[in-house]
Amino acid sequence: MTSHISYLRSTRHPWPSLLFVLPLVLAYEGGVAVLGGPHPENLRNGADNWLRVGLTRVGISWVWLPPAVLLALMAVWTWRRRQDRPIELLAVLSGMVLESVAFAIGLWGMSRALGPLLEEFGIPLAVAPATEPAMGQVITYLGAGIYEEALFRLILFSCLMRVLRMVDVNGLLAIPLAATASALLFTVAHHIGPYGQSYSNYLFLFRLIAGLYFALLFQFRGFGIAVGAHACYNLMVSIGAS
Repeated sequence: MTSHISYLRSTRHPWPSLLFVLPLVLAYEGGVAVLGGPHPENLRNGADNWLRVGLTRVGISWVWLPPAVLLALMAVWTWRRRQDRPIELLAVLSGMVLESVAFAIGLWGMSRALGPLLEEFGIPLAVAPATEPAMGQVITYLGAGIYEEALFRLILFSCLMRVLRMVDVNGLLAIPLAATASALLFTVAHHIGPYGQSYSNYLFLFRLIAGLYFALLFQFRGFGIAVGAHACYNLMVSIGAS
């Protein structure tokens, strides 16, 4: 059986992350295709829409390109790390599912505690209610767990870490700096552009906390668990709001 130390390292390897994320990508893209009808953009989450709008502006409108690029990058990453790939995948993937649920519950607990805490400090709240159909929320929020983690953690956070290390910033300092910067951009991005939400103190502060939370999950538990926790949390929220 996979040892405790081996499991902790295995979840950060790209091979189990690829296997973990693949069915989520297929479920999201399939759900958008089936439920989106002539306007699939209505079900796509912000990060996915941002990528597709950017591609459309340069003349690329292939709907399969973003998931294909994401999976191809992970496949290349996996190939480069093939020598130390985990062997007991069933145990690793099962643990990743359990961790994703546990970390999602942890974030949900933070979300429940934040509102009363802000009110205690006299910070006014304004949270808009969800208006999408329940199934539409499920598909949209599932996509957020995939593409927001890919954009803000796999790409942005990793690039920031690489740059900080290139300029000889100590690792103990580089991680919080990269996490804070990526979390701030993650938060701001949700309030700008045609798909941005109206600003509220609660949404801004909670997303900042969530961005830090997912950055640390990505760094210490791996991409697959960050995606799983994000998607699981979003699904909990969508079900609770339906």
